[in-house]
Amino acid sequence: MNETIGTNPYLVPVAVVIAGLLIAGAVMWNGNNPSTGGEGAPQGATVDISDVKTDGAPFIGDEDAPTTIAYWSDFQCPFCKQFEINTFPLIIDKYVDTGDVRIVFKDLQFLGPDSTTAGVYARAVWELYPSRYWPWREAMYEAQDEEHGGFGDEASIVALTKTISGIDATKVTQATKANKNTYETMLAADRAEAGSFGISATPSVIIDTQVIAGAQAYAVFEAAIEATL
Repeated sequence: MNETIGTNPYLVPVAVVIAGLLIAGAVMWNGNNPSTGGEGAPQGATVDISDVKTDGAPFIGDEDAPTTIAYWSDFQCPFCKQFEINTFPLIIDKYVDTGDVRIVFKDLQFLGPDSTTAGVYARAVWELYPSRYWPWREAMYEAQDEEHGGFGDEASIVALTKTISGIDATKVTQATKANKNTYETMLAADRAEAGSFGISATPSVIIDTQVIAGAQAYAVFEAAIEATL
C-alpha cells in the first residue's frame, strides 16, 4: 500500500493488514501535497549512488564503507516508521555494524509544518551531537503517532530531545532558531535532489544504481546490498 499525492495535505494514511502482515507502502509527494494510493518512485529505477550529494548529511556507519546507501524519509511518514523499526535494525546489524555499509540520511519533508520542524531539529542534532543522532532518530520514530496526531510539533520534539542522554536540548533548540534558514535550505536541497532522481515517495533508498521505494521486505534490501559487496 502506498500514499500518493492529492489535494488534501492532511489526509491520513491507512495501513492495510492482510494475513497479519503490514503491506509495504510509501507516502508520496509531487511537489505539492501528500495523499493515499498510487505508486512511488519507479521500482528499480536506474540512478547512480555516486551522484548523490552526501557532504554534510547525517549518516551512520564507517565513512569509508565500500557501499553507501542514500535514504530519503519524513519524520511524519508512517511507512518510514515501519521501515525504521522493522527493517533498519536488520540492515544495521548485518551491514552497518560490520563496516560494509554507510547509510546517509536525506530529507523529503512534505507532510506539513511538523515534518519541517522535525527536519530542522534533526539537522541541529547532527551538527551538535553527531554521535547521538541515531539514538535521537530512533526515539523520534518510536514516538511517532498518526500523521498530525500531536507528536512532532516543536514542544514535543524538545521534550523528547531532553530524554536522550548526551544531548543538551537547550543548545539544540538554540541552534534551530539561529540556523533555521540554513537548515531549511538543506531540507529544500534534499527535496530537489530527490526529484532529480525521480524519487517521489518516502521511504526511498538508492543502493548502487537502483531506487527502492516503500517499506519493502528486508530481503529486497538485502539482495540489493549483497549485489554491491
